[in-house]
Amino acid sequence: MPNVIAINAQASQGIIAAQATSDDMLLESIADGNRTAMHILYCRHNVRVYRFILRIVRDATTAEDLVSQVFLDVWRTAGQFQGRSQVSTWLLSIARFKALTAMRQRRFEDIDQEDVREIPDGSDTPEASLDRSDTSAILRACVQKLSPAHREIITLVYYHEKSVEEVGRIIGIPQSTVKTRMFYARKQLADLLKNCGVDRFAA
Repeated sequence: MPNVIAINAQASQGIIAAQATSDDMLLESIADGNRTAMHILYCRHNVRVYRFILRIVRDATTAEDLVSQVFLDVWRTAGQFQGRSQVSTWLLSIARFKALTAMRQRRFEDIDQEDVREIPDGSDTPEASLDRSDTSAILRACVQKLSPAHREIITLVYYHEKSVEEVGRIIGIPQSTVKTRMFYARKQLADLLKNCGVDRFAA
């Protein structure tokens, strides 16, 4: 019995130590076949990857399937990570490729075709009638109405807090192009928000 307790304690210490490990070190362990490291990396990043993919494919089931594919790729190719970017940036690069490939396969040539039903009638006075959750819903709905390229930029910068350099790596475009798209994305988003009567976010 004491041996079992000692083994369990040792296993728990191993998990705690792994949880305090950096993403880069986890990838090294994953490359060596460490399943605990893979589990911890998945727990750290699966929600972020899922939300990023969902914004592209707009289908929860597809997004869940693609998240599984992303982390399966990580398990298979962890040894190829060269540390030129953050692990989270690398994960979103894989996720973006998977999502766009899925969209092409399903022949969704225009992912902006769906009408966004969440935007309320602008005839109301939003400042007087909307609470914080309603305002957040409007913001999300307006982001969904951006062009695919602009929505991608806004999502990476504001929701995933990626730098201009990191966004360029994920999308595969120059930093100058990222800045240009960001400028026009913010302008388009401001116009959409104004049309919804949310002027304080449109400035």
